[in-house]
Amino acid sequence: MVLVRELNQKDVDLCIELDANTINLWNKKQWISEFNNEGVKVIALLLSTQIIGLTVVRVVIDEAQLHYFSIHSEFRRKGYGNCLMRNVVKICENFNLKKILLEVSADNTIAEKFYSQVDFYTVGIRKNYYKDGSDAILKEKKLIK
Repeated sequence: MVLVRELNQKDVDLCIELDANTINLWNKKQWISEFNNEGVKVIALLLSTQIIGLTVVRVVIDEAQLHYFSIHSEFRRKGYGNCLMRNVVKICENFNLKKILLEVSADNTIAEKFYSQVDFYTVGIRKNYYKDGSDAILKEKKLIK
C-alpha cells in the first residue's frame, strides 16, 4: 500500500538514509536545517513502512519551492515519482499556492525530462551555478485554481 505523509525532525535519520542511497545531496546538519526552516514541509512516499520517495517543499507567500525530490533507485520508472509529485501538487493547491518552482542541473537529463513530463516549464537558466560548473535550469509549474 502506498502512503504519503509529512515527516518531522524525529524522522531525520530516515531522510538521511534515503538521501544517501539516492542523490546524496545533504548531510545531517543540512537536513536538520531544512526541518527548522519556516514554511518547510518534508513529505515522504511510503510503500508499506519503507520510505521510497522524499520531497522537501518550502512555502513562500503564494508559491512553493521544491528543494529536494528523490525516489529510491529500486522504485524509479514505476510511477512512484508521478505519485509523489501529484501529492505535492495537491498539497500546494490546498494552500492556494499559485506555482511551484525548482531548479535542476542541466547535466541531470533524467530529472529534467521527468519534470517536463509533469508539466514543469523552463523559465530560466543560471549559468555555471553548481560547484561542478553545470548550469541550473529553473522550472515552474503553474497551479490551476
